[in-house]
Amino acid sequence: MATTRKKKQPAPAARPRSGMLPFVKMQGLGNDYIYVDLFDGGELPGEANELARRLADRHFGIGGDGLILLLPSQTADLRMAMFNADGSEAEMCGNGIRCLAKLAYERGYTSGETVTVETKAGLKPVELITADGRVEMVRVNMGRPKLAPADIPVKMPGASDRVVGIPFMVIDRRFDVTCVSMGNPHAVMISNDALELELKKYGPAIEHHHMFPERVNAHFVKVHGRGEVTMRSWERGSGATLACGTGASAVCVAGSLNGMTDRQIIAHLPGGDLELHWTEAGDVLMTGPAVEVFRGDWKLPG
Repeated sequence: MATTRKKKQPAPAARPRSGMLPFVKMQGLGNDYIYVDLFDGGELPGEANELARRLADRHFGIGGDGLILLLPSQTADLRMAMFNADGSEAEMCGNGIRCLAKLAYERGYTSGETVTVETKAGLKPVELITADGRVEMVRVNMGRPKLAPADIPVKMPGASDRVVGIPFMVIDRRFDVTCVSMGNPHAVMISNDALELELKKYGPAIEHHHMFPERVNAHFVKVHGRGEVTMRSWERGSGATLACGTGASAVCVAGSLNGMTDRQIIAHLPGGDLELHWTEAGDVLMTGPAVEVFRGDWKLPG
């Protein structure tokens, strides 16, 4: 359970030196992002989309799956803006929001262990599980999954109210797909060979498939038992990643809808494990780690 602590004085981000952009690199199960703290004001040096592409480049930049901004909010404790490695803006990121909440808590921007984060996918309650004033694990209420095709969105011929276990062809093979929105679109394919198939072959083909007008995150899942799965993810705008929190949430829902798993599972991802629970109330709870990797200053051009 979360512990209580006395409110501490805020410890804001370091003041930027001339020509430098302070950042923090963080990861949740290897799903790594560059964080820029704008909570107390400040502006980005240019458009966030272009900055995300430059910073996330693993050869010429800092390297990461994208850029996340920590911002003030008028409706929540803080706000998250998230940009994929290709510069496209995303609605939500389960691993990213855990790290964002940890960063805000440890900088004193929030004094309690329950934090509400404004995202493009709505307000997300986050529970910080702490010890000695440090965040050890983070539990996020990911909200209710959307299953109606128009809400995901997905254009599947013959689908009416849900897309659950419906076969479709991709390149040279048939997949049975279940589609879920966790604020962003997901296609879940459950198969016995999920861990052996060519991710770089099928992932992009599904991401850009004409059925998904806003592209899609593709997940390939092997079920080990009622409470355990292993998954691999190809994320929209970022490619193969070590973990996807919204994707794991979608996998929890998809496994249950197909009658293959219980509503509470452990998902094994390349970067580690997540605990998922699709509650009877309808929300999906996700619990996992959040880790700071390093911090520094990015030298601005010019």
